[in-house]
Amino acid sequence: MSAADKVDPIHQFHLKELVHIEFGGLNLSFTNSSLFMAITVIAAAGFLYFMTSSRALVPGRGQSVAEMSYEFVANMLRDGAGSHGMKFFPLVFSLFMFILVANLFGMIPYFFTITSHIIVTFALAILVIGLVVVYGLYKHGFHFFNLFVPSGVPGVLLPLVVAIEVISFLSRPISLSVRLFANMLAGHITLKVFAGFVFSLGSLGAIGVAGAVLPLLMAVALTGLEFLVAFLQAYVFAVLTCMYLNDALHPGH
Repeated sequence: MSAADKVDPIHQFHLKELVHIEFGGLNLSFTNSSLFMAITVIAAAGFLYFMTSSRALVPGRGQSVAEMSYEFVANMLRDGAGSHGMKFFPLVFSLFMFILVANLFGMIPYFFTITSHIIVTFALAILVIGLVVVYGLYKHGFHFFNLFVPSGVPGVLLPLVVAIEVISFLSRPISLSVRLFANMLAGHITLKVFAGFVFSLGSLGAIGVAGAVLPLLMAVALTGLEFLVAFLQAYVFAVLTCMYLNDALHPGH
């Protein structure tokens, strides 16, 4: 990595082709993003498997973290979608762990932040919304469209309200994906900018080193904030998923 790359805040998001794969005119190459998706899945699944394999009555730290994660998501799903929503627990738990581990991996130097790419977050969001629509139609048939017709609305306002509800529903995958993508992208760029100030000022001699103290303190503070954001964004994505699944389970509410 060159000196310019160390300062450039955008370089960390560049896709790099690791294995070229082309099929039927489509570029299906294995990239650094693909690699870290696989690493994220393996790390999350491996952690949960090995930490719970002993099933000790008095859990250690690792087992406690795994069990707390399970209960945290289970309670979140019960609160957001009711007891019937527990059938979706594997999906919500997998999404939460995948996003959380991916966000935390993005905090490690020279690692790749897959959630900073809109195509990744949009794929996760469209999976959730697609499931809501498919399950809602499967479970309730055309009654699922009651979701767009709030009760108690005067007839003269009904067309306008239905249009607003439809637009709001269609915007869900966009807002769900952009929220996660934008927060991770902006946070990492800001952190890299302050780290770049430290690197640039530190190369100017004693005066530069003294001037780099403030950017260094800001970089440390932002690092702590980014760890918090990494968890919060996984939590927000999972909470909204639970709320949207509740619409599939109870479209008339």
